[in-house]
Amino acid sequence: MGRVNTTDSPFHHEETSRDEAPQYALPLVVRIEKDAPPSRTDALETAARAVLVLLSDERSLGDGEWAQAMRDWQDARIRKVVRRARGAEWRKASALPGITVANGSAEVRVFPPVPVDAWPKELAKLQVSGTELEDPERDPEQDPGQDLEEPSSRLAEEARVWLNPGLRMSTGKEMAQVGHGVHVLWWDMDETTRKTWREAGFPLSVRTAQAAQWARLTTSGLPTVRDAGFTEIAPGETTVVVEGGGRFAHRPA
Repeated sequence: MGRVNTTDSPFHHEETSRDEAPQYALPLVVRIEKDAPPSRTDALETAARAVLVLLSDERSLGDGEWAQAMRDWQDARIRKVVRRARGAEWRKASALPGITVANGSAEVRVFPPVPVDAWPKELAKLQVSGTELEDPERDPEQDPGQDLEEPSSRLAEEARVWLNPGLRMSTGKEMAQVGHGVHVLWWDMDETTRKTWREAGFPLSVRTAQAAQWARLTTSGLPTVRDAGFTEIAPGETTVVVEGGGRFAHRPA
């Protein structure tokens, strides 16, 4: 699903051993109230941060209460499943062990991994469909996109997750993909860089690349995500490329 340079990365396992391991999924629930849905970009960036917050939480590390589930999950296919909730459903989901991350108009709760066939009932009944979100109209002169050859000062201080402009995905599917992207980048960092990024609040942005940018990104040596093809798109499609800026830069081997 992803490609990195560090040998301890969970994305480095051989296909056969990953397929034979017990399969887990990382649940993410996005709050979508009928009268106040979040914007698409806020939901994508909040999902990415939620994955990073869970990966770096002390309960996920060492002998923490979630650590074994995290290890079991990362020894198999790194599945992330996004569901939606509102009202009472959101309140019930929020009562389960997990972490809620809020940013802008979006709230996302991430939970420790669960076996793919044994979800908690409060999460299992939530809908996967219906996560299509939109961004408000923007002035293109205020957000013209970024060219790889002329990075902005903002990009120099954050990681950027680029989405494939040629794929049509639901927002829920995109949230899972950007979560994969920052997961790959996290495992491509040394401990010092991880600590710096975490202390800075995981600065990142999510953008859809322009066609010419995408062609360069996919041959740049940056971390990529290739989808397993369980839902929506064909197996092997490159969905995301992740570019770390400045202090959080990816350093090719």
